[in-house]
Amino acid sequence: IGNLGSVLTCSHPTSCCSAAEIMSVLFFHTMRYKVQDPRNASNDRFVLSKGHAAPILYSVWAEAGFLQEAELLNLRKIDSVLEGHPVPRQAFTDVATGSLGQGLGAACGMAYTGKFFDRASYRVYCLLGDGELSEGSVWEAMAFAGFYKLDNLVAIFDVNRLGQSDPAPLQHHVEIYQKRCEAFGWHAIIVDGHSVEELCKAFGQAKHQPTAIIAKTFKGKGISGVEDKESWHGKPLPKNMAEQVIQEIDDKIQNKKKLSPALPEEDAPVVNIRNIKMPSPPTYKVGEKWATRKAYGVALAKLGHANDRVIALDGDTKNSTFSELFKKEHPNRYIECYIAEQNMVSIAVGCATRDRTVAFASTFATFFTRAFDQIRMAAISESNINLCGSHCGVSIGEDGPSQMGLEDLCMFRAVPNATVFYPSDAVATEKAVEIAANTKGICFIRTSRPENPVIYNNNEDFHIGQAKLVLKSKDDQVTVIGAGVTLHEALAAAEQLRKEKIFIRVIDPFTIKPLDKKTILENARATKGRIITVEDHYHEGGIGEAVCAAVVGEPGITVSRLAVSHVPRSGKSAELLKMFGIDKDAIVQAVKVAVSKSRNAE
Repeated sequence: IGNLGSVLTCSHPTSCCSAAEIMSVLFFHTMRYKVQDPRNASNDRFVLSKGHAAPILYSVWAEAGFLQEAELLNLRKIDSVLEGHPVPRQAFTDVATGSLGQGLGAACGMAYTGKFFDRASYRVYCLLGDGELSEGSVWEAMAFAGFYKLDNLVAIFDVNRLGQSDPAPLQHHVEIYQKRCEAFGWHAIIVDGHSVEELCKAFGQAKHQPTAIIAKTFKGKGISGVEDKESWHGKPLPKNMAEQVIQEIDDKIQNKKKLSPALPEEDAPVVNIRNIKMPSPPTYKVGEKWATRKAYGVALAKLGHANDRVIALDGDTKNSTFSELFKKEHPNRYIECYIAEQNMVSIAVGCATRDRTVAFASTFATFFTRAFDQIRMAAISESNINLCGSHCGVSIGEDGPSQMGLEDLCMFRAVPNATVFYPSDAVATEKAVEIAANTKGICFIRTSRPENPVIYNNNEDFHIGQAKLVLKSKDDQVTVIGAGVTLHEALAAAEQLRKEKIFIRVIDPFTIKPLDKKTILENARATKGRIITVEDHYHEGGIGEAVCAAVVGEPGITVSRLAVSHVPRSGKSAELLKMFGIDKDAIVQAVKVAVSKSRNAE
C-alpha cells in the first residue's frame, strides 16, 4: 500500500485503491513464488484481468523487491517497461490484459495445464473488476472452470461498485454475484475486501471446485473526497491532493517490516517443446482425394506422438475439423471447450504460457471471427498458439453463408507477427501443422471441406514464405495464383486452356502471410506481367489484395482478382464456385480476356 502512494499521481488510482488489501494478502500471505524468477514453472500464477489497475501490480513487485521503487515513477513512459496495461515485456506478466473480460479465460488455461498436464501444486489467481463481469467471455470461463472442477483456480471479484462512466449494474449486491458463481459450479465466499483477516481466511479455504472470492470494496478507498464517488475513473489525483493522501496512507502503516512471500513447491516437470518433428514422413499417394480438414486431424494426431506436450482444443466441432482423430489417440491431451470460441482461444493462450504446451485450437474458420479480440490480445501477449479454421469459403456448399469462412484471411493477415497457412493438399497440410508447432506467434491454418487430389510427393519440402510453382512451361502467358480449392480449379483450367494452345503458370502460395513476393514477381515477369488471383474468400483482405500489396509499384505488372463478391447462399459446391466466378470456367475466361487485351494492345 505504501508503494501505491508513489503512483497516485498517475493512472487509475481509484481502481488500484479498491484492490490494495487483496493484492497485499495475495502477494505477501497466500501466493508462493520466487521473487527473482517470476516465470519459474512452479510459481503460483497471477492474472490481473482488470488490467487498468496495472500500477498496483507494479507496486507489489516493487514491494517484493523485483522492481526498483524508483522505476514506478516511469509508469507509462516510452522508455519504461511499465506500460499502461500489463504486457509480457514484464517478466511477471504472462498474458496481456486491458481488453476486459479475458483474464479469467487465460487463467483457466493455466489452471487446466497445472491440474491435468503438469500435475503440479501451483495455483492460479485472477483478479477481476465488477465492471468486466458484464462481459460474456467471463461467464464462458466460469462455465469451463466449473465443469472441469479446476480446484487450483481462485477468481477474486473486486466489487467496488463503480464502472468507468456509471455504477456497475449490480453495484454492491454481492449476494447476487455469489448465487451466479454457485450456479456455475464455484465455491463462492463473500468478504469485506478491505479486511486483511477476512481475505486471509477466505484464501485458505480449499474445496474440490474453483473458488470465487467476492470482495465488497470501495473505489478510491482511503482517498478523502474521492472514495466511492463517481467521475474519478482513470483520473490521476492533482499533485497537492496526492501528496496529502500519500501522507495519510503513510501514517496508517504500523509496521514497515519487509515482507517476503513463501517459496513454491518445485514440482512442475521440466518441459521441452523445441524442434518438434513428425515421427515419420506423410504417407499419401499423388492423385488420391483428401480434404485438407481431414489431413489436419491426421497430422495433429501424428504430431501428438512426437511430443507429449502437443495438445488440441475444439469447440464441439471435432467431428468436422477432425481434431477427433487427435482425441482418439491422445484423449488426455484433448480439451473440449464446447461452443465458446472466445474462451477456447483464451484457454489456448493460458495453456501455452511459460512454454508448458504446444496448443492447437480448431473450429470452423468463420467462428474465429467472434474471437477476434481474444486473437488480437493473444498477439499482444506474444502468445504462441496455433489455430485451425476449417470449412472456409463457398465450397462448403449447402450449409450456407453463416458457416462459410470468407473473412478469415483478412482477419488473420491483420494480426501482427501472425503466420497464415493455406495448404492445398494433404501433404502440404501435414507440413503446415509441423511447421506451425515450431513457429513463434499466432499461426492460422485454413482448411477446406471438399476432397481434392494430392498433388505433392511425400518428400516435398515446405517453408514459410516459399510458394510452390505447380505448373510451368516456356510458353506460359499468364500467372494464376490460387490456394485450396481454387488451386485445383486453376489446374483444371490449365488443362482446358492447353487444348486451345493457351498456357498458364500456376502458383500455390502455401503461406498468405508472409507471401512469397520474389516467386510471384519472377513468374509474373516471365508471363508478360499478367497475374490472375482466384480465391474462395471475399475480395477484401484476401489473396488478391495480398498479391497486389506485394507487387505495388512494380512496372508492367497487372493483377486481375477473382473472389466472392457478395453474401453467398446455399447450393452445391460446384454451383457456388461457378455462381461466384471462381471455378475453372471463370479462370479460363479471365485468362482469355487477359491474353486478348494484350494482343489488342500490340
